[in-house]
Amino acid sequence: MKEITAIIRRDKLPETKKALEDLGYPSLTIQSVDGRGKQKGAMCAEMDFEMPDSFCTAVKLKPTPSTYALEHTLPKVALYVPKRLLTIVVPDDVVATVIKSIIKVNQSGRAGDGKIFVSPVQSAVRVRTGEMNGEAIA
Repeated sequence: MKEITAIIRRDKLPETKKALEDLGYPSLTIQSVDGRGKQKGAMCAEMDFEMPDSFCTAVKLKPTPSTYALEHTLPKVALYVPKRLLTIVVPDDVVATVIKSIIKVNQSGRAGDGKIFVSPVQSAVRVRTGEMNGEAIA
């Protein structure tokens, strides 16, 4: 068994959940997280990219930190971008398929598309039934 942890854009969550369901793996854990990548906060427009269109009119009245940073020269902007962190445990033989599916849904070619990490899982136990390992994740 492997644990797949994917950090994705917030707006890609519904499509990603659907893709995993279509593969037969609807069980996952979702967390709201904030972080930054190798741009070290310089990717200021990233946060505004995910804002709804209705928010853009309000920006003209009172700029967000990221829009302010785009319009002004600042030495270093340390913004944290909101993302979704998905965790799913799958059998070893489907890890590559699940990863390909997550990439297919989330890959736009722009910085901020996300990261995927794969870790080994020694054992799993379903608390309700006491089922172990493969039966516990099915």
